[in-house]
Amino acid sequence: VNLKKIRRGRNVVKMVSGGMTCIKYLLFVFNLLFSITGLAILVIGAIIQDFYSGYSDFLHGKFFVGPVLLITVGVTIFIVAFFGCCGAIKENHCMIMTFAACLLVIFGMELGGGITAYLLRDDVADVLQSSFNTTMQQYKTNKEVAKTWDIMQHDLRCCGINGPDDWEEIFKDNVLPETCCANTNPCYNNEEAHKNGCLQLLQNEVENYALIIGGVAIGVACIQLVGMIFACCLGKSIRKEYETV
Repeated sequence: VNLKKIRRGRNVVKMVSGGMTCIKYLLFVFNLLFSITGLAILVIGAIIQDFYSGYSDFLHGKFFVGPVLLITVGVTIFIVAFFGCCGAIKENHCMIMTFAACLLVIFGMELGGGITAYLLRDDVADVLQSSFNTTMQQYKTNKEVAKTWDIMQHDLRCCGINGPDDWEEIFKDNVLPETCCANTNPCYNNEEAHKNGCLQLLQNEVENYALIIGGVAIGVACIQLVGMIFACCLGKSIRKEYETV
């Protein structure tokens, strides 16, 4: 009878150990992919942050929360993923459960950031319209504002808020800022000038980036659910093996 119990106990240990090994390597692979995802999120956040910084005279501070959040989450994910790999290889219950808790915190940050980014898309038009009206009047008196306008008109190949006619109050004799024209200098309000206004073009760019922020944040948050499940299963398996032994 004792031999049967011992054999049965050994079989249980083997089953638990085998299942734990499978989950351990799944979690390890997940964390390798997760760390790459963290770097990708970091790069995306940095690109969007750089774009927004170029138009800081037009955008409120709340629009910078999204890309900063992506950068922060990207760095955090890379560190936490490394921590998770160590916990999985060492089969350390404490490290695994700490890893799962960290994923839960990051999950909340990403979900909140993603939802906020989606909601901010509705404010883009009003914010830009107000900023454009104010800064256009400062074009000749504020060099930084003028530089921002010139960068936008050059990069987006646009002119004015809704078109070249918007500059009539600022410039006289049908003259436009040089960046309203691709090749002519001085630039005049004629067929050489960019016809598209900058408001709609920049609005589209900012809304698209907000959509990317929201999509990336919520998408990665959903992927993290898989990591939390693996971590909890591995932690449970480690505890069960200790109890069995």
